[in-house]
Amino acid sequence: MWQRQIRSEDMAVKISADEAAGLIQDGDVVVFAADGLVSFPNEIVDAAERRFLREGHPAGITSLRAAGMGNFIDTGEHGWCHKGMLTRSISSYLSVCPKLCRMVEDDEVQGYMFPLGPLMQLFQEVGRGMPGVLSKIGLGTFMDPRFDGGKLNRLTKKEGEDLVEYIPDFLGEEYLFYKSPGMNVALLRGTSADEHGNISCEREAIDLELLSVAQAVKASGGTVICQVEEIVPLHDIHPRMVKVPGMYIDYIVVAEHPEDIPQNFDRRKNLNYNPAFTGEKVVELSQENVRLPLNHIKVIARRAAMELKKGDKVNFGIGMPTFVPSILAEEGVQEDVTMISETGVIGGVPGAGRDFGCHWNAEAFCDHGEHFSFFDGGNLDVGVFGLSEADREGNMNTSHLNGKISGIGGFTDISTMSKKVIFMGTFTAVGIETEVRGGAIRIVREGKYKKFIGKCSRISFVASEFLKKGSSLLYITERCVIRRTREGMILEEVAPGIDIQTQIIDQCDLDLILPEGGPKLMDASLFTEDGFSLCR
Repeated sequence: MWQRQIRSEDMAVKISADEAAGLIQDGDVVVFAADGLVSFPNEIVDAAERRFLREGHPAGITSLRAAGMGNFIDTGEHGWCHKGMLTRSISSYLSVCPKLCRMVEDDEVQGYMFPLGPLMQLFQEVGRGMPGVLSKIGLGTFMDPRFDGGKLNRLTKKEGEDLVEYIPDFLGEEYLFYKSPGMNVALLRGTSADEHGNISCEREAIDLELLSVAQAVKASGGTVICQVEEIVPLHDIHPRMVKVPGMYIDYIVVAEHPEDIPQNFDRRKNLNYNPAFTGEKVVELSQENVRLPLNHIKVIARRAAMELKKGDKVNFGIGMPTFVPSILAEEGVQEDVTMISETGVIGGVPGAGRDFGCHWNAEAFCDHGEHFSFFDGGNLDVGVFGLSEADREGNMNTSHLNGKISGIGGFTDISTMSKKVIFMGTFTAVGIETEVRGGAIRIVREGKYKKFIGKCSRISFVASEFLKKGSSLLYITERCVIRRTREGMILEEVAPGIDIQTQIIDQCDLDLILPEGGPKLMDASLFTEDGFSLCR
């Protein structure tokens, strides 16, 4: 078996993917700096899977990463998902890897879920010799040890260690302390390595936390391995383009099939690779390219866009919020706000669907981990998020929906600290069908599940804590707009064509407050092919 001790010189050693897989020992905590399939070291993970299927090793490993890692179908962390190979998963998001979700749901592996920001800040703190990170993010949620401590299943609650501690009084305030589980191996991916092991990432769509992961693993006495597309001569990489200096890198793996390296969830170098996502090109985005068909999604996105003001700095979460930038571009006002993604990409127009986290024509790429200081510092004007499940108090559940594990990503961080928060989505879930025409909306078939329920089983966002800042919360759906204030959940607007009793009150478990004189009608132009304009 390939031993870690083979490295006997100061500079990184070039090895094969199979040799890299041999460096992973049974019981190791393996750390990644990936998001979806961005910076996912696919050939090393594939080699580790082959080795386990052949030899039964490495066994009992822990997968530690801040973001989710997969494509929602069959790659990414699927390579780890063999019984006996993976025994513990720690991240902020699981649903990008359905097989891992099932293993956690079936109590086959231990599962932990923590907010994206504290996980990335954990790498930074461990890299400077600290045992963990102190944070207010997660207080009062299922990640708080007074509730579940981020433990996702019975196995973890029975056998898992406590990785977060409640600190009731630190300088007069309460905090959570997220602990390091130990870190043995880092598996990274960049674009190029020079002869001294310096790593560049110019063809990656997101500037991820490679450096802080490398620092954390080195500070923990571990091994850092990086997959790249090529090795170039020393000084071929501009010093300012070096993402991870070679002094942190132990081994380099040059991909045998760089054409198959994924750019994001499903784009590859040989399959629709987009240079506008990496800053290599600036492309023209015409209104026709971004125009959405008239349906309930467009109605919701339009109504959310109406809440934005010129000069706002806005973050868009995964799912339906990614359609709001299309509305802004369609209306020709995309330059009036600064559009931000939790991935650290700033400016331009965020991608939708499987392009989540990437931006067309980005203005700046900020390190993923450092980017969360912007959120934690309270600098974001508006956070726009999907409407997953809300309760009578306005609390949100994003982690466990209809008996399935999903994820929180950066949701808890960003929603907690934003100046204004908008939740947007359909009023009910699974199978809803609508018809939008003539300035009104008709519910053709109701969704199978209620989204507004009496009490969330697990809480990712605590509405009462947010309201202490004096702000209000907005829940925008295809049929109504609800505002949460200190008085309660107020039915503020109703769509033309909607019956309040049968299609709102009877389809939720909220104690809705009706304003004096009744709710206003949502603007009829939201429901027309022509006539809507944010500038009218």
